[in-house]
Amino acid sequence: MSDVVAEAVSRLNEKMGGEGFDGTAKFVIEDEGALMIDRAGARAGDEEADVTLTSDTETFRAILDGEQNPTAAYMTGKLKLDGDMGAAMRLAAILG
Repeated sequence: MSDVVAEAVSRLNEKMGGEGFDGTAKFVIEDEGALMIDRAGARAGDEEADVTLTSDTETFRAILDGEQNPTAAYMTGKLKLDGDMGAAMRLAAILG
């Protein structure tokens, strides 16, 4: 697991405050790896998910830091989405 993925798992679990996510989501961070978010929280992994979000490291960090709105990142092509748009919207609420 890369340092970027490890940091992301830790920060996402903090943001969720012990609450899980209603569904399954996968973040693919280009050249770093993938992480899963589900009812148990965030963890490193690369499994099937309701929605898969893909971005470069810079965009992912900006979203995590609150400097980049996930919806705006998607609309400008910085964040790619594959799967359930509803799950992506619920996840954006957690990240925001």
